[in-house]
Amino acid sequence: MTSRPETVAAWHRVAASRDPAGLADLIADDCVFRSPAVHTPQEGKALTTAYLSAAMVVLGPTLTYLDEWYADGSAVLEFEAVVAGRSVHGVDMLRWGADGRLTSFTVMVRPLKGLGALIEAMAAELAGSA
Repeated sequence: MTSRPETVAAWHRVAASRDPAGLADLIADDCVFRSPAVHTPQEGKALTTAYLSAAMVVLGPTLTYLDEWYADGSAVLEFEAVVAGRSVHGVDMLRWGADGRLTSFTVMVRPLKGLGALIEAMAAELAGSA
């Protein structure tokens, strides 16, 4: 088995702590966040930080990573959580540059009812932090 890349280890530390302050050194200035609910990629460190910070509040209390796979400069992390009583199952797809900072963070979620609960909770959290 391939050892866990430091970028993935850093993400796990931030996710476990649920402290968005850890994102400052982890996210590249030009990072792109792709949401399962928003068609347009969210570009830049500020937007990526906002989405990931909101996800820590919404998913964080029940977020469990189940498995992970790595390639050069990328990883796929399988997770599950419960949002508003709905099961959420998904993957985080991470890419990073030579400096180890995230350049891309894509989230995919199923089932549809879980995604619906996640969309509502994330919209409320993002609106509250705006």
